[in-house]
Amino acid sequence: MTSARFSVLCLDMAGTTVADDGTVMTAFTAAMREQDLPAGRYEEAMKHVLATMGQSKIEVFRTLLGAEEAAQRANAAFERHYAAEVTAGRVAPLPGAVETIRRLRSAGVRVCLATGFSPATRDAIIGALRWQDEIDLALSPADTVAGRGRPAPDLPLTALLRLGGGSVAELAVAGDTPSDVESGLRAGAGLVAGVLTGTGTRKDFEQAGTPLILASIADLIPYAAG
Repeated sequence: MTSARFSVLCLDMAGTTVADDGTVMTAFTAAMREQDLPAGRYEEAMKHVLATMGQSKIEVFRTLLGAEEAAQRANAAFERHYAAEVTAGRVAPLPGAVETIRRLRSAGVRVCLATGFSPATRDAIIGALRWQDEIDLALSPADTVAGRGRPAPDLPLTALLRLGGGSVAELAVAGDTPSDVESGLRAGAGLVAGVLTGTGTRKDFEQAGTPLILASIADLIPYAAG
């Protein structure tokens, strides 16, 4: 019998547990510049990138570029540039992230890190941070049955199923973007929280109907642990 209020916690990575410091946008910007878009279209594309933070990267490129070949080419460029950021040591845990994960796991909560990154990029980040033993599961859109990322509910529901959780009432979801929140709400999670350490602002979360807004992931402990 767990002492925690929830059996499974699905956490976002960049901006929620992993310090972003602009690395995601740097990689997106570099990838989009390689597509040789007209100036006006490039500016509109970058607005879309900002508006869809947290969503599956390949899906973002498909929406922007249409043709599958172009989307795959841009996604490969994004992953190449982001991998360079990881290799250069420009990713780090957000303050309190590791301690929060450890505290919740010790209370009986199984923790999944979910992301819009590909499995290869996700695993490179986890490896660089040496988090392999800090979590119970890591998921990307490619790991879900339908291959869907946020704002679809697939990532948190897959985490619940794979980690042997009970009902969705035992599922908690937290992230730094409205897409994270929408994914949790659509999954019917018992707890859905937005954190202010990434791209999402308080206004963004309020407009998204976020039930709980926290300064950081460390503030989740009283709500998720018994």
